[in-house]
Order: sequence, then C-alpha cells, then structure tokens
Amino acid sequence: MEVLDAIKKRRSIRAYKSTPVDRKTLDIILDSGRLAPSWGNSQTWRWIVIQDQNLKTQIAETILRQGNRGTEAVKTAPVVIAACAELNKAGCREGQPVTDKGGYWYMFDAALALENMVLAAESFGLGTLFLGGMNAKKAESLLGVPEGYACVILMVLGYPEEQPEARPRKELSDLAFNNTFGSR
Repeated sequence: MEVLDAIKKRRSIRAYKSTPVDRKTLDIILDSGRLAPSWGNSQTWRWIVIQDQNLKTQIAETILRQGNRGTEAVKTAPVVIAACAELNKAGCREGQPVTDKGGYWYMFDAALALENMVLAAESFGLGTLFLGGMNAKKAESLLGVPEGYACVILMVLGYPEEQPEARPRKELSDLAFNNTFGSR
C-alpha cells in the first residue's frame, strides 16, 4: 500500500477481531516507529506491547470516560501498545527546556513515531485507535514505567471488526495559509 493511500484509508477502529497479530508484523510496525524523526535524534520513545488479557483488562480500567468504546477495544483487541517517553531529554539541554514549549517536546516526538506505526499497521490491514484520556499514573504503575518516563498514550492494534466511514474533515483552505496566519 502506498503511503498516501494509507493516510486516506486510515480510520479509528473501536471493534476488533480476536485474530492475533503475528510477531514479525508487530516488529515491522514497531520498527517503523523507531525510524521516526525526533528532537536532536533523542529517540525518547519506548513502547510496551501488551498482549496479556488480565493486564489489558486492568489497563482498560484506567480509561477516564465512562462508556468510551475504546475501553472495550482495549479488552478485545489482540494488542495494546503503551507509548511512553523519557522526560527532560527532547526539547531540553542538560535537562532544562530550551523552547517556550517547556519540557513537553517528548509528546510531539512520540506522535511522530506513532503516526509511522499507524501507517505501517494500515499497510498490513490492521486497525488502530489512540486513547489519551486515561489515568496515566495508574497505567504507569501497572506497566512498571520507571521514574523519568511518562506513559503518553495507548494505541490499540488489531484486525478491524468494523469499517467506519470517513468523518468530515475541514477544507484545506481553512487550515493552510500563505506567509502569514489567515492569508490565502
């Protein structure tokens, strides 16, 4: 699958088949994330691949919004990837932020890596779903995330049980400007 096709085809999937994702495919997806750009090549991301059913159930309990279909997806999909990142490295020099974005650059870097992984997953016919509304501290405790790292987001991964329609997108002209903000 061509990358532009994967970008256009990708949807957030909330219902998954129980079909396992083979290790070779999973490793290719993870390696796609490894190859993403990062601040100063800091590569602060770390991924915890969760396939244990009991642990997935516990992780699902960290989802904050009651009734979120993503909670069930965490329980039923064959794989959940907890994207974590090392703190005070990306966007920092000697542990201190060097931009007005503070020490949060790790989230941008994690997103770059995860988008690579999402597109790789799409190329294998796999669906994904991001869940950021979670009790990250509880998830970190369950997953043994050490001090100096943060759990950024959960990515559910598996073969789709559904094929949702594309949701409406804003027009490009509402999003992209020439030279200055708002200039068309």
